[in-house]
Amino acid sequence: MEQADIPKVVEAILFVSGEPVEVAELERALEVTTLELSAALDELESGYDRERRGLRLLRFGSHVQLGTRSEYAPYIEKLLQPVQKQTLSQAVMETLAVIAYKQPVTRAEIEAVRGVKCDYSVQSLMNKRLICEVGRKETLGRPILYGTTDEFLRHFGISSLAELPTVDFSAIDAALAGDGEDG
Repeated sequence: MEQADIPKVVEAILFVSGEPVEVAELERALEVTTLELSAALDELESGYDRERRGLRLLRFGSHVQLGTRSEYAPYIEKLLQPVQKQTLSQAVMETLAVIAYKQPVTRAEIEAVRGVKCDYSVQSLMNKRLICEVGRKETLGRPILYGTTDEFLRHFGISSLAELPTVDFSAIDAALAGDGEDG
């Protein structure tokens, strides 16, 4: 395949899929190198941005997807009148925030930060594929460690966890470390 054709083929695949596609799958399907695909994705993305087209390339960790430019959303909504996405409850959002910032983290560690049980919230986030099991902690009982997914990045419209706002956990960490101490 000619290098000039790679962005066009990627665009067609992403358009038809409608869902995020793993970069490694694109490389395999197109039989191209990581460098060739990266150049094609950069070209596709810059073309959409330069021309302020209705579409844009979205990157979520190891996945890419076509999406619409946010400033055109009111026109799309006016035509399609989409059903509102179910929002995440306050408790689920708090649990997700702890996982996002402290990952990998166990259920007990989440509950220590929040001060309440989080079974429902963790299960809800797992069902929505915003978090997943990332391993087991090497401690008594080998509890499950949780972390965020590429779907989490996609849901919040960010490319990586580095884009999360900075949060100072020092007061919480100090309180947790001093649980068994006086003062």
